[in-house]
Amino acid sequence: MMRDSPPRRLRALLTQALLLIALPTLGWGQTAREIAQRTFPSVVTLLLQDRNGQLLSLGTGFFIDSTTVVTNYHVVQGAFGGHAKIVGRPETHPIRGVAAISSEWDLALLLLAGATAPALQLGDAATVAVGDPVYAVGSPRGLEGTFSEGIVSGVRSAGRDHLFQITAPISPGSSGGPVLDRTGSVIGVATATLQGGQNLNFAIPVTYLSELVARERTVASLASGVPQSSEQSIVNRFGERNIQGVDATHFAWTDNQYMGYYRFSIQNKLSEPIQHVTCLVIFYARDDSPIETELVRIPGPIPPRLARRSQDFGRIRADEVRNLTRRVEIRVLDFAVGR
Repeated sequence: MMRDSPPRRLRALLTQALLLIALPTLGWGQTAREIAQRTFPSVVTLLLQDRNGQLLSLGTGFFIDSTTVVTNYHVVQGAFGGHAKIVGRPETHPIRGVAAISSEWDLALLLLAGATAPALQLGDAATVAVGDPVYAVGSPRGLEGTFSEGIVSGVRSAGRDHLFQITAPISPGSSGGPVLDRTGSVIGVATATLQGGQNLNFAIPVTYLSELVARERTVASLASGVPQSSEQSIVNRFGERNIQGVDATHFAWTDNQYMGYYRFSIQNKLSEPIQHVTCLVIFYARDDSPIETELVRIPGPIPPRLARRSQDFGRIRADEVRNLTRRVEIRVLDFAVGR
């Protein structure tokens, strides 16, 4: 038997070393830092507004081509305006229109004005299996460029549809962000943390996004409003989103000397404690036009299945506002799960 000569063995070892160096550029063995740095320039923070220009929802999106951003339908549902900010850049871009929506798949395609960015590569959802590492990018509580690591903890089916259950956290504000595999390819769209347990975070498989992208697109102005839909999404077949598990109730004016202070309760219907609840309080006149708004933050914590009464609020000419107000709307915009 012939034995390899030292030069031949040396060449073999050198070839193996060169392959190991080249693997990251071929899409294998990338570090989390490398994936984050490549992904951030293609991710946006979204702020959506109602017909009166008031903040309606926070969300995340990402570019699937140079001008088109994907996010969740529930982020834009009922919106009449909004803008986007690319992670790491100071400027904001108005949302020019909606190119396609699917309430069933909880997806929406948006066109931005004056913004271009590299598209993220879409992966193959069929290859995803339990135990695979994943990374979620989003803007929880408006903190843009939040990068979280986890694994696929389940592939859940409901009839012909399915969702990826992941341990990477998804908080309000992160909905619509990309969920990436170890190569940095998008394998899902972050959609919800569900009521009823810890680490019940879900992503819509990229298969549904590919189907929506393939449809014929008709751009509709956001100024005409994104249609409300009563159609049940695949997400709601597994439970309610955690943003639906926190309510503001029992609004009441207080009888102090200023005649304009008020209180309300935050009810936590989740099985985990919450804190840092942010609410938008909108006061409407008798003709149903808004006359005042106030951003209210309740630090918490609020135990699971219980409620907490707010402190007195009403710092902006609230005595006059009280006399003019016919009804009050309180929107829960954001909160953090855990203590």
